[in-house]
Amino acid sequence: MAALYEGYTLFGLVQSQISSHLGIRGIEQERDDDHVVVTDSTRSVTLYKVSDQKPLGSWTVKQGQTLTCPAVYNFQSKEYVAISDKRVIRIWKEGDVLLDKTFKATVSSDIWRVQSAPEQEPVVLFERGAVRMLDLLLSDPQQSIEEVLDQDELIRWNTVILAESRQFVIFTTEQKGKHFLYLQRLNPNTLQRYQLEREESGLAPLSCCASYREQNICLLYLYPNGHLYQSVVSTRGWGTEDGRQVLPLPRRLLLSLSVGEGPLEAASALELDEAHVAVVGVPHPSAGTGKDFLCIWNTNFQTLQAAKEMGGKIYGQLWCFFNKLFIPHGKTLSVIPFVCPKSSLASALGKLKQAKSEESKSPASVPSWNSILHGEKVQPSRPQETKKTLGYFSVTPFPSLQTASAEDVQREVEGVLTRSDAQNLQQSVSLFVSALVSRSLEESSFYTPSTLARLVHTQCMSHSVCPELLLLALERKDYFLCQLCLQFFPDIPEAVTCACLKAFVSMPDTDAEKVSLEPDSVSFMETLISGKHVGNYVQNGFSPSPLDVEHTDALSGDGVAIQTKTKEEETAPSEPTCPVGLHKAVLLNEVLQTAYSDTFLLPHLKDLSSEQVILFLQYLQFLYLKFSQDAPTQMHGLRSPSLAQIVDWVCLLLDAHFTVLVMTQEAKGLMLNPLAFVRLVSELGKIEGSLQEINKMKVKKEIGQYSIEVIELF
Repeated sequence: MAALYEGYTLFGLVQSQISSHLGIRGIEQERDDDHVVVTDSTRSVTLYKVSDQKPLGSWTVKQGQTLTCPAVYNFQSKEYVAISDKRVIRIWKEGDVLLDKTFKATVSSDIWRVQSAPEQEPVVLFERGAVRMLDLLLSDPQQSIEEVLDQDELIRWNTVILAESRQFVIFTTEQKGKHFLYLQRLNPNTLQRYQLEREESGLAPLSCCASYREQNICLLYLYPNGHLYQSVVSTRGWGTEDGRQVLPLPRRLLLSLSVGEGPLEAASALELDEAHVAVVGVPHPSAGTGKDFLCIWNTNFQTLQAAKEMGGKIYGQLWCFFNKLFIPHGKTLSVIPFVCPKSSLASALGKLKQAKSEESKSPASVPSWNSILHGEKVQPSRPQETKKTLGYFSVTPFPSLQTASAEDVQREVEGVLTRSDAQNLQQSVSLFVSALVSRSLEESSFYTPSTLARLVHTQCMSHSVCPELLLLALERKDYFLCQLCLQFFPDIPEAVTCACLKAFVSMPDTDAEKVSLEPDSVSFMETLISGKHVGNYVQNGFSPSPLDVEHTDALSGDGVAIQTKTKEEETAPSEPTCPVGLHKAVLLNEVLQTAYSDTFLLPHLKDLSSEQVILFLQYLQFLYLKFSQDAPTQMHGLRSPSLAQIVDWVCLLLDAHFTVLVMTQEAKGLMLNPLAFVRLVSELGKIEGSLQEINKMKVKKEIGQYSIEVIELF
């Protein structure tokens, strides 16, 4: 399912932007996926390198002059184009310092916007609806500009898209409460005009976006009442209409979002792909009023996929470039990476997760999609389920939860879970969890661990529905609830996974042993630590024998020689000892089985201390040796990590802490283990090859005892 990752601040908004309702003027793509051009709401244009979060250049018009539309990057000439005071076209290069000394041209009519697409010439849209290519306009800046729109018709929004190597200029207008859509195709020039269906009470769209798919232009537009519509216009069979004929524009409702106490004032919807839409400024379905969220919705199944609370004022602005969302809020502009996997029913319901088929546990409200894929007969919970069954739900407050005792809350939750049918169970669980977490955060004396565990056990929610739940469980040291969340939530962010890992590794074994954990996971570790075998097993046609360990004389940390083991000791290697307690090992296993992305996990792993890394590696070494010596350690029916997951985490830790592990004295014994920790062998193998080459070199006789020789390795 779709996910929002940890964001970062690109820059801070100036005071004039914060006090206005405009936010910023605009953000446009620059030369590649790591550069953007930002135009503020006053007089400045700034080039940013996104990954470094720093400006590479900034240009400002004189006091008294105003930039009236966002600056764009001309991909053909590698120049920047901006419009000041509606009629002055300004063009400059990155190396230019002062805008006043760069190229300027004054045109004869007011400009609404200049647009630029990769590998295409920029296009200029005038306020009265006329369109000109930039080069053609600059060849005669004072040329006469025709009026396409009626006198009282005003442009509200526009964009340009590329369809089969042809540019389409798209803009919407408003005239006496009616709203129109114009599609201007360039080379050859043709214009089509459509009228949008009238919304209740004559509401105007808050935001629009357009995309091109399969010879169709898809338009999404969001209204203040929370209705998100889609209209589709075919690009095939265009004639030579003059644009005066008004055609009807059919639409279909994609989402009906709850708006809370009143109509939306600053909200925006942006299409991410054919099945996912990012929405900002619309209340979260499970959060209280007064909180602003960035949400990703699956429009095919009308499910909330991911959500992130945005602090400060929302301006109703949202941009997307190369799987990064740009959103101004409060005093900052944040960049939030995201992913949108291919839409499927399993992913929309949060059931497409990294799990073995025997571990899959079907919740009461949702069939097991893994079972369906494998052909097992499954009885649906309701035969007449529709999109609305899976879809958006309105916020239903539970005022009694704000004052009731823990016992009363538990009784009320059990009653709701008993009475709720499959259609309403997901909604009820999400609302209850959000209400209980909210109260627990406000009242330090209130906490209902058994009730929260009961709700999570229904498997009717995900981390994105209530991001504070897992962090609250860590804060209250409710490790059983942490274990359930790690098991059942498929969308836990990497930062939260690392927070769990840090807490589990750091906790004393005595505290961990007091915690009641899931029986299957405890049973697995008890069997593993005790060294008991369950029958004889064969893998790939043979029975694996214990590792043959070769030993040579080595030096301990203090330089004392370690005696070589006897032949009998070599042939019977000692049983590996678990470096952590039983319950701590169970919790660490849950971390090993959590889904993650290497790119987003590595930065957080670097926050672990050397002591934490060494202890975790010792535990991974124990698991690896056990899995290598005892093939049947992954017993059927018991929840356990796989050998591949163990090796992957070893690689991640070595990537994040390679230098520390090589230099740390306490890690020497760990690194000398016959396992050699997978990736460490690979890294040291490169050094070994270089040393072998040095050994082959002919020693020069003139090299004395105190000379220094520089050897270059290629």
